[in-house]
Amino acid sequence: MAAVCFSLRLCSSSVVRPAAAFTVVRFAQTAAAPAPAAQPRIKKFQVYRWDPDRAGDKPRMQTYEVDLNTCGPMVLDALIKIKNEVDPTLTFRRSCREGICGSCAMNINGGNTLACLNKIDANTSKATKIYPLPHMYVVKDLVPDMSNFYAQYKSIEPYLKKKDESKAGQQQYLQSMEDRQKLDGLYECILCACCSTSCPSYWWNGDKYLGPAVLMQAYRWMIDSRDDFTEERLSKLQDPFSLYRCHTIMNCTKTCPKGLNPGKAIAQIKKMMATYQEKTTASA
Repeated sequence: MAAVCFSLRLCSSSVVRPAAAFTVVRFAQTAAAPAPAAQPRIKKFQVYRWDPDRAGDKPRMQTYEVDLNTCGPMVLDALIKIKNEVDPTLTFRRSCREGICGSCAMNINGGNTLACLNKIDANTSKATKIYPLPHMYVVKDLVPDMSNFYAQYKSIEPYLKKKDESKAGQQQYLQSMEDRQKLDGLYECILCACCSTSCPSYWWNGDKYLGPAVLMQAYRWMIDSRDDFTEERLSKLQDPFSLYRCHTIMNCTKTCPKGLNPGKAIAQIKKMMATYQEKTTASA
């Protein structure tokens, strides 16, 4: 009998407690208010246009409007948006979008730079003006002709040269950490030509003066401890134009998007040239 009463008490207890424990509470559900639509931020871009394939076409500036709310932060983002959504005839170079390849070099608001590294000015009351690199022949729109620039780069033989080629490909050419550090600030050049096309001396004598970018690369190989042709490299610059048209204006250093110093490299070549000429004169 005691056992029966105990089990009844358990049953009674088990019936009452859940009813109290699982009381359902309903919350009034209110509809979320829609977020206010962002006000358009219309930015004007004035872009240099010229198509040689169109008879009678003349260079002109064409204005495009871009909503910055739907555009990436860089000028290259705006150009890509214009080409994809507004005007597919717009022509420009671009590749890596990370400041490595140098393809998207152009003149933006009066300064040579890379479009992928140049942030859009958020001031919508002021238009952004975009031109191809200055004082170069234009292929179309924002695409300059780089043929002369690359030919000059080729002329300095920008590669390691050894006088004893018998073991070429069979061994490593080692150098000390100190010698390797001498190349810092030189090898990072991406040959975007921003520096050369900002140099007045290169504007005037681009056919004979090698320009900041190419001369800096020449210096990079002159001071490489593994290279055996330093004197021969210097001898090729012993004319009135290849090197000495540099007047230390320093536009090159100011405009370099990689923060390099071509002007300093050219000054170092001039010092090496003076020593080389003294040595040549003494041995004559």
